[in-house]
Amino acid sequence: MVVADSGLEGVVAASSSICDVDGLNGVLIYRGYDIRDLAHNSNFEETTCLLWNADLPDRATLESFRADIQANMVLPGPIVDLLRSFPRSAPLTAILRTAFSAMAIYDEDVSDGSIEAVRRKAIRATARMGPLVAAIHRVSADLPILEPREGSIAGNFLYLLHGEWPDEVSEHVYDVCLVLHADHEFNASTFAARVTMATLSDYHSAITSALGALFGPLHGGANEGAIKMLREIGTPDRAAAWVRAALARKQRIMGFGHRVYKVYDPRARELKDMSRALAAAQGDMSLYESSVEIEKVMESDRKLFPNVDFYSASTFTALGIPGALFTPIFAVSRIAGWSAHVMEQLTHNRLIRPRAEYLGERGRSYIPIQER
Repeated sequence: MVVADSGLEGVVAASSSICDVDGLNGVLIYRGYDIRDLAHNSNFEETTCLLWNADLPDRATLESFRADIQANMVLPGPIVDLLRSFPRSAPLTAILRTAFSAMAIYDEDVSDGSIEAVRRKAIRATARMGPLVAAIHRVSADLPILEPREGSIAGNFLYLLHGEWPDEVSEHVYDVCLVLHADHEFNASTFAARVTMATLSDYHSAITSALGALFGPLHGGANEGAIKMLREIGTPDRAAAWVRAALARKQRIMGFGHRVYKVYDPRARELKDMSRALAAAQGDMSLYESSVEIEKVMESDRKLFPNVDFYSASTFTALGIPGALFTPIFAVSRIAGWSAHVMEQLTHNRLIRPRAEYLGERGRSYIPIQER
């Protein structure tokens, strides 16, 4: 008997050793390490090695990985030409999806589906996702595309976006953001990637599937909605009344609630601290204070807590990242988790083929068209 479960809520689709979400206790772990421990002590390159290799790397392994990343950051020339060919009015998410898919054509391992080749593709994709997103922004703003410099993925992204190397605090904050967003178990985009990889399709198709799922407002688009809300509210003294009026209209407050977490999202706690620190350093607490007021109302009136998208909105804004990029930059970090899951799926592959509960009619007989 087929039993339907709308949205697959609570359904365990497969086994994985990459990431676990304990929604009842607000705990997120990567390969056994608590996300808070990694946020305070690790960095994105090291966390990526952890996700891919199941263990923290030693110094030599980490340096080798960083060298591989550095050597592959430059975008292929034809991809840059492709970016310049798109209409300036095209959605940045659509450009990213199309440009990433096109990178498969210029990948030296394009026809090799082995796990070794997939790993090499993952290194190149992880190295280039930040430069690709930054280039998309600069082309849309009629700015020249820059070449990557020696340095971290986080530092290079902010440099390629703004044209100047970030200060130490900004680079560190964005690096922590990358760690926090690197993976989250079988979320919609990750599951989409695994479904595609399970057919033994190619790496770039799997990640393109993930990008398509990411761009929905119920997944990666929530933080852009959160910053639009904060802009509309304007000042902290208006926040509580604005939210209560929106709730009375049954309007969704973006950045609150989660399918899995029933308590505070642990990533949101870290982002809240970083949002406050950046706001204080820049001398403008308004977005942060408005966010706190919104959080208070949502907890008291709806018993809902912030998810990762809520405080990322004010954090990204403080880093000078435009709201239109909030969803695309998700991919700069999540490429690490997507790649880990694609490799895990390929290593222990079985075609993912669920069933549907049929609710349609039965026993109908064909009627010739002249009798209809």
